[in-house]
Amino acid sequence: MPVTLEPLSPKRFPKWLRRSAEEYASDLISLGRSPAEAHRLATHSLTESFPGGQPASGQYVFDVHDGPGRPVGYLWIGRAQGEDDSAWWVWDISINEEERGKGLGRETMLLAERFAKSHGARTLGLSVFGFNTVARRLYETLDYETTSIKMLKNLG
Repeated sequence: MPVTLEPLSPKRFPKWLRRSAEEYASDLISLGRSPAEAHRLATHSLTESFPGGQPASGQYVFDVHDGPGRPVGYLWIGRAQGEDDSAWWVWDISINEEERGKGLGRETMLLAERFAKSHGARTLGLSVFGFNTVARRLYETLDYETTSIKMLKNLG
């Protein structure tokens, strides 16, 4: 199924930013962070990349559209922080739950790779939570290599 990336409109951007912060905080909470700490970390992370609520230079947010042009998810991609301009990062990718399993995530990642390369990227990295086994399998089939592992044991 053909997938396209459309820049997120300025009108939709504040809603996306709030949603992204909530989703990131939720993931951090599921890993054992307190709600207060999770929200603080999510807000701090997004404030650096979106000062004044808009993308910093080198950061791009797209709506993912399927073949008929319906929005089915989003992609945030950009230069890695503190590294050279050729190191890029998939900061966030999400396909709507009801659209998963149709190859849209794979197609989105391939478009992300092409976009990054066309903007001078030589590498494209990403992070994935350990509990997200479906995404981990997808990235492995796209030849992404594990470069570090964080581990956590809940002692509570």
